[in-house]
Amino acid sequence: MAFDQKEFQSIIDEFTIDGERLREIAANFRQDLKLGLASPEESSLRMLKSYVGLPTGKEKGEYLALDFGGTNVRVLRIRLEGAGKYEVVKKVAKPLRVDGEYDYVGAGAKAEEMFDFLADLIDEAIDGDHGTKYLLGHTFSFPSEQTDLYNAKLIIWTKEFATAGVEGKVVNDLLEEALSRKGIRNVEPVAVINDTVAVLLSAAYKQDRVYIGSIYATGHNTCYLEPYEDSAEPPMILNLESGGFSKLAPNHYDTLLDESSEKPGEQRLEKMASGRYMGELFSMTLGTLFGDEKENYGFTSIDMSGIISDASEELDEVASIVSGKAGRTPDRAERQDIQKLAKTILNRSARLVTATFVGIVWQLAGKGDVTEQHVAVDGSVYEKMPGAKEDIMRALSELLGQDAPKVDTVLDNGGSGLGAAIAAAMAQKG
Repeated sequence: MAFDQKEFQSIIDEFTIDGERLREIAANFRQDLKLGLASPEESSLRMLKSYVGLPTGKEKGEYLALDFGGTNVRVLRIRLEGAGKYEVVKKVAKPLRVDGEYDYVGAGAKAEEMFDFLADLIDEAIDGDHGTKYLLGHTFSFPSEQTDLYNAKLIIWTKEFATAGVEGKVVNDLLEEALSRKGIRNVEPVAVINDTVAVLLSAAYKQDRVYIGSIYATGHNTCYLEPYEDSAEPPMILNLESGGFSKLAPNHYDTLLDESSEKPGEQRLEKMASGRYMGELFSMTLGTLFGDEKENYGFTSIDMSGIISDASEELDEVASIVSGKAGRTPDRAERQDIQKLAKTILNRSARLVTATFVGIVWQLAGKGDVTEQHVAVDGSVYEKMPGAKEDIMRALSELLGQDAPKVDTVLDNGGSGLGAAIAAAMAQKG
């Protein structure tokens, strides 16, 4: 027995963005960029300065990269060889919390303990060599107030971090103090960047004509190189914190999700597009179809990926995933509808993200022509969700028309480490 088709179509319509609305979103995003450059307080985009431009591709030498974006921390020793080539000489990775052993992120943890732990990882990455001079770049993916490439002061912990004594402090100062306590005086932290900025640096090191970098995963954010053509400022990458873009029309389910979220009224685009929230929206729509909108089945974007990728005749994987989470086995007609619903929610997400890319492309073009360029993207939704990249390319074609062949997207995974090493190399020149 199929779902009520009138109700089903109504849900599909709520998650469908036609060409006219898509163009309007791209134009609104460009307008917010303009507002942000002139009067930041009037824009829903943060326009955070990174204090770094693009690499030349000629950066060379051995650098350290500290990738600190969540509970798993990585330290890499990377040799930049120029011409886009590099080698990861050593990689050390450990969690900041191991149940029953230690916890450097909980409410009882202190800054000194956390940063001593990081210093030990760095010591392991340089094989205990305290003679060779190393510059270190730091990808730090938490809300920070930055005044130059070195100084990034943590505003507030997110991602359930609660370590005392870090908020309000310059993270590189804390790291330097820990290195000094450990006798590691040959390692000098010189750069702090956001993970989105790291993606752009990484991609731009490896190929020409990359001006936009984005993360499209559990969360979503984009940065771009602002040329500052009409001012004396040098070109600089601006971190937009674009998940907060608000000039969007939320549907019924977006509104319900927002009202029940940790921070209602914030992160509008992220709640409509990122992997973290896609599964929640899918759960809510299925609740409607199954007759209980308040039921939370706990579907994730990984579940949606499995549903979308099912190419079997009877859609057995769809049935398995849905029965496992919702406790009921849909018939074949319902399975087809469920797969269509998952594809529609993903398609909306990809179209929203693409509209923001195009808003930046238009802004960079100004009154001139769109130039050939690649948009660098990292993240599980872009890399692993079936159809996500294809949906992006179709939306690019729709919005850019005859200019569409000039713009494409490229995957740049692992950019957090490489980008940090490149930032360290660029700090040396600065």
